[in-house]
Amino acid sequence: MISSLHSFLYDYFSYNQCPISDDTQTNLTVQLTRELDEILMNRPFYWHYMDKTGQVGQPMSLQLNIGTEKMENKESIHFGSPRLQQIFHHITNNARYTLLYEQTNSQKNIALYPWLVSNIIVHYYGKQKKEALYSFGLHLINGTIRLNVMKELEGVRLEQMMSDYSYTISPLIRTTSGFNRLFQFLMNQLQQENTDWIVHAEKALNEELLLLEYFYQHNPDNQDLFNKEKDRITKRFKPRIEFEIINAGLIYLCSSTSEALSQTKKSLP
Repeated sequence: MISSLHSFLYDYFSYNQCPISDDTQTNLTVQLTRELDEILMNRPFYWHYMDKTGQVGQPMSLQLNIGTEKMENKESIHFGSPRLQQIFHHITNNARYTLLYEQTNSQKNIALYPWLVSNIIVHYYGKQKKEALYSFGLHLINGTIRLNVMKELEGVRLEQMMSDYSYTISPLIRTTSGFNRLFQFLMNQLQQENTDWIVHAEKALNEELLLLEYFYQHNPDNQDLFNKEKDRITKRFKPRIEFEIINAGLIYLCSSTSEALSQTKKSLP
């Protein structure tokens, strides 16, 4: 999942016009804009002072390590880390849905085909929690589903304005139906995953509940407290999976890009 997280972060900072250097598979060095500095770096007094004194101010930079090994002078970012939660929160509140068009330089009429693109987090709850990030693209004409679409779109120039001589093809699949297809596809794929974590979670749940019952069996007057503890333990250990849409967009792509995406096998890594 390192590559998908790297692609997600690269696209996030690029979209917010932050210069990126030291771009490797596991590292990103990002020069923040003032807007993202205020959102991510928690320096309200600094910017308040800059504004009061009429100074421009200097946004900070982030040196991020996306790998599993800790590196000196680099901030580790991973699922569950506070920094990534900040970014998800910012996207959810400010940039959850977008409309983009592939840019063309043609002097002839070019058709653009609609794709529903979405970044979705899968939350696993049980004895241990974990998260996985997936990016999906759904062709809203023929129903093709493309995985890791954000990675494939890195070299495609996308803008909020359509190029001259371009025109859009109307979707045959409605957006609501598109999301339902993505969720159904994701659920079908997750059902094929190893389910040992579910067995371990249910075993831990039963052990905790037996221990709780043993502790309270001689304290019948504490039934309310027993019920609260039982609910807490059940919520903590009961295995379940939840989906969360981080962001999504309707992206119109030219026929060559669209066909290239459509030819990829539909299966999770």
